[in-house]
Amino acid sequence: MERYKEIKEKIINKYNTFPKNQRKIAEYFINNFDKIPFLTVQDLSAATNSSVASIVRFSQFTGFSGFSELRNEIADSLQSEISNKEIFPLFEKHQLEDDLLTEVANLDIKNINDTLNFVGRNTFNYVVDKILNSDRVFTAGLGISYLLAEILSYQLTQVGVSSSILKHSYASFDEQILFLSPKDLLIVLSFPPYSKETIEAAEFASKRNIEVIAVTNKPASPVTFYTKANLVVQSKNMLFTNSFAAISVLINAIATACAIKDKQRAKNILLESEKVMISSNQVINESKL
Repeated sequence: MERYKEIKEKIINKYNTFPKNQRKIAEYFINNFDKIPFLTVQDLSAATNSSVASIVRFSQFTGFSGFSELRNEIADSLQSEISNKEIFPLFEKHQLEDDLLTEVANLDIKNINDTLNFVGRNTFNYVVDKILNSDRVFTAGLGISYLLAEILSYQLTQVGVSSSILKHSYASFDEQILFLSPKDLLIVLSFPPYSKETIEAAEFASKRNIEVIAVTNKPASPVTFYTKANLVVQSKNMLFTNSFAAISVLINAIATACAIKDKQRAKNILLESEKVMISSNQVINESKL
C-alpha cells in the first residue's frame, strides 16, 4: 500500500480511539489531507480551534515524534503519489518488435499525464479568470510556438474572447506591444529552441505593466522570469521537435473553461457567428442566380 494511503487510513482507523478534543483535528486531517504539507502548526491550531499542544499530542498518538515529522511524511507521500499517478494508462506494446505507433502514442500519453499532474489548478483558474477579465488577449510565439499561438487565439475567439496573435511580419513584437495597454493580456508560448524575440517581447511587455502569462515546458524556462503565471506543459518527442499532444489538451481546456465560466458570452458569439454564416450563404446563393 502506498505510504500516502497508509498514513491517511491510520488516522481514519484510529479515529474512535482519539480523545474527544483530538477528533476534530483528525477530521480536519482526513478532509484536508492534501493541504497539510502547506500548513503550519499555528494554521492548524486556528483551523481546528485547538491548542498547539493538542496538535502535537495528536501527531504523537498517530505514531510520529511531532507535527513536523507527520507533515513531512504526508508531503513526501503526496509527492510520490502525484509522481506515480497516471490519469491515462499507457498502451501495451504490440507483439511486433518495432511498433513505432505505440511508442509515439505512449510518449504523448505520458506527456499528458505529466502535464495534468504538474499544472496547478489554482494557476489554471487564475489564467482563465485573467483571460475573461482582460480587455483584449494577445498571443505570441515563433516557430512551432507561432502555430500554437494561432490555435490558442482562434480557440479563444470561438468562445467570445477578443483575441489576436502578434504577427511576425513587417513589425517586431515590441513594436506591436506598444499598442497594448495594462488592461490587455499577453500569452506567450515558448518551447525549445526558445526564441530570443519572444523572451524579449515578454520582458518588454512586463516593463510596460502588461501582464504576461507563459505556456512553456519548464518552470524556469527563459521566458518565465518576466511572467505573472506559468502553465508548464510536457512536450517531449522522439524527434528533435516538440509534441503537440499535451499542449493541445491544455489549449482546449483553457477555451472550454472560458466558455463554461462565461456561458452568456460564448452563447452570444455563437449566435452572432451563425448569423454571419447564414448571411454569407445567402449572398453566395444569390450570386448563383
